[in-house]
Amino acid sequence: MTPPRLLVISDGTQAVHPLWDVLSAAIDGGARAVVLREHAMAPGPRAELAARLYARLSEVDGRLLLAVSGEPPEDVPAHGLHLAARARPVDAPGLLVGRSCHDPGELAAAAAEGADYATVSPVYLSESKPGYGPALGPAGLSVLCGRTSLPVYALCGVTGPERARECRTAGAHGVAVMGSLMRAADPAALVGELLDALG
Repeated sequence: MTPPRLLVISDGTQAVHPLWDVLSAAIDGGARAVVLREHAMAPGPRAELAARLYARLSEVDGRLLLAVSGEPPEDVPAHGLHLAARARPVDAPGLLVGRSCHDPGELAAAAAEGADYATVSPVYLSESKPGYGPALGPAGLSVLCGRTSLPVYALCGVTGPERARECRTAGAHGVAVMGSLMRAADPAALVGELLDALG
């Protein structure tokens, strides 16, 4: 599967609509990869949400990835795993595996362990995480993209199509969105605008 240009990352604490409605609308709008975070959610409800998303994304040849900072859960359906920067590498044959990265060393480690893609952050200042930075900006993103063969998703502060285009021009494979989508009045419309900008 060619990695999609857009990676949706969930955060129910920021969602202005019920989380399922936001994610379902994003899929309706064309999103084909969703990272389920929700670390504060109890295991049972998180597993139930994962099962619903797995079924929904499977219908459209999409991918559900579970955000993992420790041991991956064994009883939760998923097409892949998204590992935190400091999470141990995992042996996950048949699953798509991504890694959060912030600098050249983390990108090199992700490539060496066989990751399928990496997110790079913070590209812009983040409304979701005030004070998180300094921002790489398009120039810093371009440097990091030039140092890896991994598909790179630009993360943090990608609030609309103009920034998505900047990230693609800088060499990113695509963009990852969280807060801007969770807070969107119309998630499907925002996804459509981002996908149009990403080409």
